[in-house]
Amino acid sequence: MSKEEKKKGVNIFFKIVIVLILIIIILLGVAFFYVKGKLDKIQKVELPKDEELGITEEIEQKLTGYRNIAIFGVDSRADDYGRGNRSDCIVIASINNDTGEIKLASVYRDTYVNIDGYGLDKITHAYSYGEAPLAIKTLNKNLDLNINEFVTVNFDSVAEAVDQLGGIKLTIDSEEIKYINGYIDETSRVTGKKSQHITQPGTYTVDGVQAVAYSRIRYTAGGDYKRTERMRTVIEAMFAKLKTRNLKEINSFADAILPHVYTNISATDIISMVPSMAKYKVTESVGWPYNTKGKTMDRWYGIPVTLESNVIQLHKEIFGEEDYVPSDTVKSISQSIVNKTGYKN
Repeated sequence: MSKEEKKKGVNIFFKIVIVLILIIIILLGVAFFYVKGKLDKIQKVELPKDEELGITEEIEQKLTGYRNIAIFGVDSRADDYGRGNRSDCIVIASINNDTGEIKLASVYRDTYVNIDGYGLDKITHAYSYGEAPLAIKTLNKNLDLNINEFVTVNFDSVAEAVDQLGGIKLTIDSEEIKYINGYIDETSRVTGKKSQHITQPGTYTVDGVQAVAYSRIRYTAGGDYKRTERMRTVIEAMFAKLKTRNLKEINSFADAILPHVYTNISATDIISMVPSMAKYKVTESVGWPYNTKGKTMDRWYGIPVTLESNVIQLHKEIFGEEDYVPSDTVKSISQSIVNKTGYKN
């Protein structure tokens, strides 16, 4: 199984946005209308009704204790999150409403699934074909989920966030040095931000371009699993740095970052989550599908082997469902993937 083609998945917004709100409101005691004014900078959109997002009544009942939010990192190079932008990063943040535990499932972008109206294809293309609604519907139908909320960002947003924090500390090893400068040049070009090469292993205070470049390295040992770890390292470093900032600095950070957030979660709804935020903690992070095989057809795909068994394992690990029985929809899609690829074990 090739790890090289899999794409990163990280909890960008729970660390950058939701935790930012927690810090502003709880640690600094900022007034409601001031905070709401900040949150109103977010690009707010509306989604269709649940049934149009592929949420069935049966799944809704099974997952009633969980709030599942889709997090997309798109390949847009500006604040354009519409059609044509593939979701290079897909994360499902699953919040247990009773315990506050947050489990993260990174869905690899090349995963072979069914997209309504387009048939079997890479899941990354769902966002490109139909923006967030079709991407969410694809997740719901192929993974038996109840997602009706999302947030989206692009590479530029992460680079800007790091720069707003005055950089973060990263340790770069000799293997990573071989690749990071190529990514620095590419990221600098697409973000329009100047940066410098890193030529020796060591610990550095890196800028936004360098941080994004570091998180995109995928050709070292460990492939995409290691790249996912690097992105988590970047986000954790950002979170640690953010907690050291004063009110003025956090204010500037919010002004710079929040306008780049594209979501259907309202400012009022985010604020309503605050009383529960103290108990929120990320307890698990997994990559999905768990079992895949690479196959080149018209292009390279990551084939879930099988979709049905991967969905069963997901519901066991994320939702604690020991004897989960997938929906007829998942079973049907799974069989169609087997018929198309021949991969059944």
